[in-house]
Amino acid sequence: MSGSTHASMRRALIDVAAIEHNVRHLRRLVQTEVIAVVKADGYGHGAVRAAEAALAGGAARLGVADIDEALALRAAGITAPVVAWLHAPDADFRAAAAHRVELGISSFAQLEAAAAAATGESPVGVHLKVETGLGRNGVEPREWRRVCAEAARLERIGRIRVVGVFSHLSNTSIDDDRAALARFHEAVADAAAVGVSPRLRHIAASHAALALPESRLDCVRLGIAVYGLSPTPDRTSADLGLRPAMTLRSTVAAVRRVPAGQGVSYGYTHRAAAETTLALVPIGYADGVPRQASGRGPVVIGGGRFTVAGRIAMDQFVVDVGDAEVSVGDEVVLFGDPTLGAPSAAEWADAADTIDYEIVTRVGPRVRRITVTDEATGDGS
Repeated sequence: MSGSTHASMRRALIDVAAIEHNVRHLRRLVQTEVIAVVKADGYGHGAVRAAEAALAGGAARLGVADIDEALALRAAGITAPVVAWLHAPDADFRAAAAHRVELGISSFAQLEAAAAAATGESPVGVHLKVETGLGRNGVEPREWRRVCAEAARLERIGRIRVVGVFSHLSNTSIDDDRAALARFHEAVADAAAVGVSPRLRHIAASHAALALPESRLDCVRLGIAVYGLSPTPDRTSADLGLRPAMTLRSTVAAVRRVPAGQGVSYGYTHRAAAETTLALVPIGYADGVPRQASGRGPVVIGGGRFTVAGRIAMDQFVVDVGDAEVSVGDEVVLFGDPTLGAPSAAEWADAADTIDYEIVTRVGPRVRRITVTDEATGDGS
């Protein structure tokens, strides 16, 4: 069967039905248009498969970081609106314009470059970004009216089309996000005063879309929630009605019985407390398994739950399974859907002192992605 789940050292099962479900469910919750964010290769899930599933779930637009990511979607045959918002200083917008990629604009120079890329009767779609306190990209408040006035002029002469005005929130606290939202509304009013009145105003990503309803506006940019992971530390995926789309698996490559005192992996940070069985798992930090989770990362082998013993190496780690019956070839589940008995990506994030966004996004290219339509059975293609 194409895309079968045969035993291999490193594999990530990507449940596209879960992505479609998550978008459909989130659309019902937020009651506004959804931009599904598929940057960074779809947060490690595969940009094209994630985009197709998100669109099937009702997303109206796709969001990516840069133009190359947008063009890769176009090359795969995806024709839905795509917006890219992070550009190098010397970015060439002509390819984006030719492929109808909408551009996030964070400066007067970028606005000029976007207008210069327009050809014939095809204005370049832009989303003007205003800085509202995150300290990253976005038009500075003192430049905002000037940029908007020029955007209005360029729109009148057919060089650009202002599709949206947007910003980002910090997710620091509800009060901080409300303050940024107030600044955003002021910026929208200033834009309207000089003739810019786009259809889409967007500032909320997954966290605010769920936690701050007044930030939903005309559309929301949903990233981590699309992939079934919770954007808030106090609510699980299941609490939010989401299904994690990625399950990271490996296979036991070797088993050995060792005496008490046996050191394990580099640095002997773990020594066997008694005679025990060690299982070798051939996946490591080169594959995105965080070294910071050494001695803490959870796995499931044969229905039993264990913890990484000692340091995670580049290509492998060891699990002390005690007296459990574990054999070469047994499946190892690092993370997946906890409602199906797997550890969660959030548990690995806690073990590595990071966030679940990083856990799934950092999964490396040696890990074979396998598309499935039902993660629980592994059926799919």
